[in-house]
Amino acid sequence: MREKVLFICTHNSCRSQMAEGFLRHLYGDFYEAHSAGLEVTEVNPYAIRVMKELGIDISNHRSKSIEEFKGTVFDYVITVCDSAKERCPFFPGKKVIHKSFEDPAEFIGEEEEKLKVFRKVRDEIKDWIIETFDKNKGGDNI
Repeated sequence: MREKVLFICTHNSCRSQMAEGFLRHLYGDFYEAHSAGLEVTEVNPYAIRVMKELGIDISNHRSKSIEEFKGTVFDYVITVCDSAKERCPFFPGKKVIHKSFEDPAEFIGEEEEKLKVFRKVRDEIKDWIIETFDKNKGGDNI
């Protein structure tokens, strides 16, 4: 049976969506990945774009509230931003992890500069997902 993982961020628009996408793509045979936010917004188009560059399509993802997952028991509950860690009500998980990533959506600049920041955060998330979840499970390297 696959272990259940929930990534939580403030808006469930960038970091948690990318983490969910990477875990599904790399280790979907071993983990059931979900993401949610404290506030529902929409999946950031830059997040969709930079994930697609690596062959991962998150365009069908939607921003979800943590309320949708109340009552679900997760093996891992992971906050990926400081705001979510501070504001998140207790969410039960066998293992609770906090890993803060910069919010690329806060960057103000030209399109290429924004894409550069999104790619940097995307790659940091990918590296962390591999480091944390690849326990010789055979994930393909992208």
